[in-house]
Amino acid sequence: MPEVSIIIPVYNVIKYFEKCMESVLSQKMQDFEVILIDDGSTDGSGALCDQIAGEDSRVRVFHKENGGVSSARNLGMAQARGTYLSLVDADDWLPADALETLYRALREAGADTAGGAHNRVE
Repeated sequence: MPEVSIIIPVYNVIKYFEKCMESVLSQKMQDFEVILIDDGSTDGSGALCDQIAGEDSRVRVFHKENGGVSSARNLGMAQARGTYLSLVDADDWLPADALETLYRALREAGADTAGGAHNRVE
């Protein structure tokens, strides 16, 4: 069972999605699974999800009719096997130490949640 389940809703983000997944899969902390929820994409994002899952056993994909980001995250949470959840948007990317830093902060503080800052890049 993985320590962290990373849930990523995917809807028509083909332009950004590969960079997101590269950043997630190259995390220093490797004890995680990735749950991709294709929320009815029409731009090829769903097929890219399947391709990535075929290349990395940590990645699982679920396809559903479009219902919005909340319904996609809810499905991801229902499928998660990890002790902790991480919610990532498909047009975001993470620094290589993001999971490790948040996980360490949780453990050291005995906390239930941890969050990080973000930078807007255009």
